[in-house]
Amino acid sequence: MKGLLVRIGVDQAYGGWNAPVDAEGNFVYVPIPEKLGTAFHPGLERRFGEVLPALNRFCQEHECHLSDDLSFPDELLHGAMHLDPDFECLTYGDEGGRRGAGMVSMGDGDLLVFYGSLRPVHDCEHRLIYALMGIYVVKEVVPVGSVPSERWYENAHVRKAKLGETDIIVRAKAKVSGRFDRCIPIGEWRDHSYRVRKDVLDAWGGLSVKDGFIQRSAVPPALSKPQQFMYWLRKQGVQLIQRNN
Repeated sequence: MKGLLVRIGVDQAYGGWNAPVDAEGNFVYVPIPEKLGTAFHPGLERRFGEVLPALNRFCQEHECHLSDDLSFPDELLHGAMHLDPDFECLTYGDEGGRRGAGMVSMGDGDLLVFYGSLRPVHDCEHRLIYALMGIYVVKEVVPVGSVPSERWYENAHVRKAKLGETDIIVRAKAKVSGRFDRCIPIGEWRDHSYRVRKDVLDAWGGLSVKDGFIQRSAVPPALSKPQQFMYWLRKQGVQLIQRNN
């Protein structure tokens, strides 16, 4: 079994914002923006307006204002979003020649574990909460060029009119894959960056990166012992949801 830790979601580098999370781990999944000028197949562009209902529900539940309290950047609403992973369709796309190179050879039963940086709306010792947001148990990995037009809607990498030459699509198994009903905090500020907490690193059996560094990486870190990670995950008691929010 192989397992990769994949960073997802809007953040300061991609979108200039962090989606909210509360003390119970309730969060909103907000994808990164698409690059300006990206062209799409007719009718397949996805917009940030789709996440507004979930964000507004979160704000109502926590008696806060999306713009005044959470500083949501309205300019996001004027552009397209890169909805990837798509937890409703259980797909994830990446560049097979670069960042996603470790996914190209993945097969049945391998793992993609998704995490991101969220901004807490409650009192917290950290400015950001790095947390797991979902998991895929891999069914298959296919090149984007092999995806038929009737399935283009399933992932951001094939909704585009121009396909990446080395791009791949990971399809996940239903029932054992999806978005978590609540996120699982795993990070802390240590040695001048955000890293996986030492107790979590020990429970997982380690990562391929030095001292659990997860703040930013060109290549997704690999789980040293994926089976041990799955044993830990089962004890967290999260439920899987096959939808984005």
